[in-house]
Amino acid sequence: MKALTYYGDHDIRFEDKEKPKILKPTDVIVKMVKTTICGTDLGIYKGKNPEIEPGRILGHEGVGIIEEVGEGVKNYVVGDKVLISCITSCGSCEYCKKQLYAHCKDGGWILGYMIDGVQTEYARIPHADNSLYKIPSTIDDEVAVMLSDILPTGHEIGVQYGDVKPGDAIAIVGAGPVGMSVLLTAQFYSPSTIIVVDLDQNRLDMAMELGATHVVNSGKENAVEAVKAIVGEEGVDAAIEAVGIPATWDICQKIVKPGGHLANVGVHGKSVNFEIEKLWIKNLTITTGLVNTNTTPMLLKAAATNKLPLKKLITHRFKLSEILHAYDVFLNGSKEKALKIIIENDL
Repeated sequence: MKALTYYGDHDIRFEDKEKPKILKPTDVIVKMVKTTICGTDLGIYKGKNPEIEPGRILGHEGVGIIEEVGEGVKNYVVGDKVLISCITSCGSCEYCKKQLYAHCKDGGWILGYMIDGVQTEYARIPHADNSLYKIPSTIDDEVAVMLSDILPTGHEIGVQYGDVKPGDAIAIVGAGPVGMSVLLTAQFYSPSTIIVVDLDQNRLDMAMELGATHVVNSGKENAVEAVKAIVGEEGVDAAIEAVGIPATWDICQKIVKPGGHLANVGVHGKSVNFEIEKLWIKNLTITTGLVNTNTTPMLLKAAATNKLPLKKLITHRFKLSEILHAYDVFLNGSKEKALKIIIENDL
């Protein structure tokens, strides 16, 4: 079979790999239907995770059809179309019992990281009963891909950890796929003001289409001053960091009001300047996190109503055989006006 594999900093290859086999009774083998490229995959490509073994198949989001089932799998049969969660969970360790599936002792984020992922023709999914979801017939395959990672990440680590409440003023710093997912799911909780901050005017224009009340182009104006001009000098109730770089963290720590929440969603590869000497007195709640996907069942039901305009996040479509080109487009997202890319298995 063909697969997108990682060999080191800026070295990915589309090559032949051996088709996966059932290794444990709780495994299934899935024939991939649709997958995508995540910002985390770009981080791996750029050498952000040198611990990854050369030859690893990347990818942790997608939809597939079950082709083979381990004898211990109870909830799925051959032929089921399933959503593959970015988080693998055994369901029985101490963290899974707390719904902290991200920290499962035999799972967590392992697909495309510690084990082979889903940017391929076929993938092995461990702990299938707890790591897959049947897709309702009312949900399009492309929409379902958005539910593997970005939508639950934005909802859980951005909106829920940010404690967004009716009437709140919130700022989302970063209008990539996860930031847009924060924007969409924040509206479940009826904040009065939703400000989206980004350098890319194309993404800011889309944010207005998707429900932002205000946008700030941080490449053209001082983001901190612009946010405070909208909501007042004290700042926002929740500042949600959705990029993972020092500059966006710095904006967030400067715009959150006393008693507010700073929810960090972005994956950071460098240290940031944490202004504790200014923040200690503000009674803030500062949160970090890796998605647990405990809200995925609820988000599936919400998506099934067709009230979430998730298809608008999809800007490009490619065949699996074109995946190297797809990476190039996503790496040049601003130039290519790329937000979320769908890759269809054509092999």
